[in-house]
Amino acid sequence: MTLVTPTLDPRLVERLRQVRLLALDVDGVLTDGRLYFQADGVEIKAFHTQDGLGLQLVRRAGLQVALLTGRDSPMVSHRAAALGIDHVFQGCRDKLATLRELCRRQAFTLEQAAYCGDDLPDLAAIQRAGVGISVPGAPAYVRARADWITERQGGHGAVRDICDALLDAQGHRDALVDTFLHAQL
Repeated sequence: MTLVTPTLDPRLVERLRQVRLLALDVDGVLTDGRLYFQADGVEIKAFHTQDGLGLQLVRRAGLQVALLTGRDSPMVSHRAAALGIDHVFQGCRDKLATLRELCRRQAFTLEQAAYCGDDLPDLAAIQRAGVGISVPGAPAYVRARADWITERQGGHGAVRDICDALLDAQGHRDALVDTFLHAQL
């Protein structure tokens, strides 16, 4: 079957094969980075449904997923719970330290982690993860230090592209697609 994800450098694909933990920033990666507030001060976030299914698929394939965000938002907790994501770190000031500690607790190395972020608070984690990923909307100096820049913007399917690339690299995509095909029969 033909790959549905963009053609990636074979060296990057080899590194994606080693990933056991996908860690993501939220604002600017899972969302478009804009902050929405109602008149009563309640924050609203928009999440892309394809990103959500992609995260469920990588979890089904046995990968761990973590959200690391500098902000505190009930919307992040709700979205994580809906997707079954157990590793949620809000108000996270040092994302690299948090990523290191999570890897230690899960008995993974940093090389077994992929991290996607979009701004300076993410830079150290992008540089030290086994696969450092950014989105096109990140500042140039952040993108320059990433191993891979997604084609789609944050909040517009970038995370799904990452999930699909992981599933392809690790040989899980076809089996997962088949489960959906057979469920429809």
